[in-house]
Formats: sequence, C-alpha cells, structure tokens
Amino acid sequence: MHVTEDKRRLLEELPVGRALWTMAIPTIASQLVNLVYNVVDAIFIGQTGDAYKTAAVTLAFTIFMMTASLGNLFGIGGGSLLARLAGGGHTDQAKGVSALAFWGAVTVSLAYSSVIGLFLDPILTFLGASPHTLGFARQYVLGVVVLGTLPIVLSVVAAHLLRHLGYSRQAGFGLSAGGLLNVALDPLFMFVLLPDGLEVLGAALATLVANTIACAYLVATMARATSESPLSLDPRQLRHVRAAELRSFFGVGIPSALLTALFDVANIVLNALTAAHGDLELAAMGIVMKVERLPNAINIGLCHAMLPLVAYNYASGNHARMKAVLATTRRWGLATAGLTLPLFLLFSPFVCRLFLNARADVDPAAALATLALAAGFLRIRCLALPLQFLNYNTSFCMQAVGYGAGTMLHACARELLFYIPFMFVLDYCLGLSALTTAIIFGEGSGALFALWLFHRWQRHHLHPRHA
Repeated sequence: MHVTEDKRRLLEELPVGRALWTMAIPTIASQLVNLVYNVVDAIFIGQTGDAYKTAAVTLAFTIFMMTASLGNLFGIGGGSLLARLAGGGHTDQAKGVSALAFWGAVTVSLAYSSVIGLFLDPILTFLGASPHTLGFARQYVLGVVVLGTLPIVLSVVAAHLLRHLGYSRQAGFGLSAGGLLNVALDPLFMFVLLPDGLEVLGAALATLVANTIACAYLVATMARATSESPLSLDPRQLRHVRAAELRSFFGVGIPSALLTALFDVANIVLNALTAAHGDLELAAMGIVMKVERLPNAINIGLCHAMLPLVAYNYASGNHARMKAVLATTRRWGLATAGLTLPLFLLFSPFVCRLFLNARADVDPAAALATLALAAGFLRIRCLALPLQFLNYNTSFCMQAVGYGAGTMLHACARELLFYIPFMFVLDYCLGLSALTTAIIFGEGSGALFALWLFHRWQRHHLHPRHA
C-alpha cells in the first residue's frame, strides 16, 4: 500500500511554491497554536501582576520543553523514515516504523514524567527556584509535565507521522483545536474554578485538559488513516522493523531530540545565570523568550512543511525538486525573520506588556522594572532571528535526508561549543547586558557550522564526482 494519489501528486508534481505553501499552511498554523499552548499560560498568569509567578513559569517551562525532544525523537525520527519508506514503496517496513514511533513514545513519556515527579523539588531548586518561586513552579510542573507528558508527546508524534504522509490538514487541525481549547479553559480554571492564589495550578490543569483532548483526536485520526496509508498502531507490526530501519530511525531521531534537548539545556543555563542577578531579571528574560517564539514558530512550521517534501523527493531520486524546495524555504524563512526585526525593535515595550500587567494592587514597582528590563533584552535578542532560522532550516534539511551524524554534530556544536560558553564568558566579564548578546554570537557560529556540514554532505551524495 502506497500513499494515496492526491498525496503522491502533492509530494511529486505540484509546483514547488504551491506544494510548500499547501504543506506550510497547516504546519505554520499548528506551530502558532503550539505557541499559544506555550505562551497563553504566561499571558494569563501575567494578568495577576505577580512577577514572581511569571518567573516561576519561566523555570517550569524548561522542564516542559524537554517533552519536545521526546516528540522529536519518535516523531521526526519515525516520520522522516516513514516518508522515505513510502517514497520507496516499502509498505511493511513503514507500518513497523509507525508502530515503533507510537509505542516508543508511550514508554519513554511515562518514564520521563515519573522521574520528574519523584525528584521535582530538587530539580526546581537546581534550576534556580527561590523561596518566592518554588511553590508556583511546583504547581505548574505537576500539571503540564508529571500528568501531561504522555498526551503532549503522543500528540506531537501522531502529528509528525500524519504530516509526513501528506495529512498536514488533519495534523494541523488537531494541534490547533487543542490550542484554542487551552485559550478558552485558562480563564475558567484560573479565575473561576480554583480559588485565589492557585492561578498557576489552574493554568497547568487547563493545559493538561486541552492536550489530552488534542491527543485523543490525533491518535483517532491516525487509527483511521491506517486503512489507506502505511500507518499502524498495531504493536505486532514491530516484527517488520529490521536493524537497518532501527539505525535510520534513531540515526535521525536521536540527533533531532538532542538538538531540542540541548536547546533546552542552553535555556536552563540562561535562566540560571539570569536568576543569579535576581527574580525580576529572570521574569524579564522569560517574557522575552516567549515573545521571540512568534517568528520562530512560523519558521519552524515552514521547516516542518519542507521536511517531508525533501525526504520524499530525495528518496525517489528527484534531486532537482528537492533543491528547489530547499531554496524556496530559505527565501521565505529569511524574509519572515527580516520583517520581524524592525517590529520588535520599535514596539518591544508594547509587546512585553502583553505578558505582565503592572497592577496597582499587587507590586507595580516590580512589574514596571521587569517590563523595562524585558524591552531592553528583546531589542538585543531579536537581532539573532535570521541566524536562528538558518540553524533550524539547515538542521531540518539534514534530518530530511537522513544525515543524522551531521544533525548531531550541529546540535552539540551549536549549544555546547558556541552558545553556552559565550553565555558564561560574557556574563562573567561584562554582566547581564552582555549575557543577553550571547545568543547572537552563538546562533551565528552555529549557522555557519551547519551550512558547512550540509554543503559537504551535498558534495558527497548529490555530486559524488566531487567526493
């Protein structure tokens, strides 16, 4: 059983711009809604006017973001291989890979949530929680991680597998519906169902319910698609997974997961270094990290749309179409980053105020100080947006063609060799303002390294005469 005729035409024949746009609309929409998942809690919590609650969610969010690496391990590792197997007509192996991605995600998600639940307070203290923020951070992690890891990871994995076989609309709808539901449930749980003082717990429970409903829809959609595509939830299909598929699965999945995990490690280091300067500084950095996710969400959605087109056409030998997809994606992504830059430079105070309300009845002086810091941080960090896109785009290209070693090298170098050392050196030598600029140097160095890696791969695999 191969992909359906309309999916085949989308992947093989539609003009590149139209095919990429068709794939990108739902993937960008799902990324924007995923952004809503990630920032709507912060926006509603910011309306309490309590900068310490904002700082607590900033700390807790790094633990939540580790679930994204689990989703990438099984979603991108399985999805990329699934698209290549479908492009080569290997249906049985594709079904086995689908089952492996699903049941592997279940197992690892349960293990992760158990570890976090058992060692929650020591982990939060290590991340920089103070007596002012520990209780709030504990409330948030209990809802979105300890109870919520399984539904969010399964949602991401199911969406990736569906998207890689051309079901972008269904994948995008499932994630989008969950995000919109989260928006509706947040004020209900925070300000109606739970008493004053438990707003952070209310936000966490609202996210948990929304993620669970989205997960149920996406898994059901995947189950229905098994009748017309090489998808499967049946664990018996695991017998079709050979050693070669395992190597390819984890050869892409582990570097992709590592890329996300190391990005989160870098954020943990940034939070810890910022928290050493004070809770308000941490709250300000947390606001900026939420704001800058908007253009990045659009560009990550664009890269997700690109990935199956590149993987399918690389596997089928249509390298000219593959290169056209790469070039078009790069132009669109750099344009998005370039258009966002002046908006953030000009309107950073207004944008930051969306995440913290300086209420007269709470602590307006702390809120105003936090907002002033956030506006300054944003004007600096937004300069790295085009460089961040080049890192995402080139890494996704390497994942699409199965170049797992390059993805892993890039992930390690980007965070461990460039960004994190820049943070320590600049903070130690020049203080908090210099620490904020570390992202520019780190992302710039990472982008150059990624482009060199992918160029070298192209010379050896697309132009072997130069090898």
